[in-house]
Amino acid sequence: MLSEVFWIAFVSTASGMIIKLASMAYKTKCKECSMCCLKITRDVELEERENEFEIIHNQSSSKNKVNDVNEVNEVNEEKESAV
Repeated sequence: MLSEVFWIAFVSTASGMIIKLASMAYKTKCKECSMCCLKITRDVELEERENEFEIIHNQSSSKNKVNDVNEVNEVNEEKESAV
């Protein structure tokens, strides 16, 4: 029979691995991600827009903001023309 220490270590390690896999799946910019029996489908376009918004609004100088807005608009136009 195995000791309690082994089971605590085993459960902790297994839980840590599951949490790490979930965090890696969340950080990917893939629309669909499947691991083993787990399949995650999400809308990454909204996340990209949120990241762009944060980048634009966290700049300190207004000159950088104007340039970033223009760059984001160009990227959005390219995405729309590709669709």
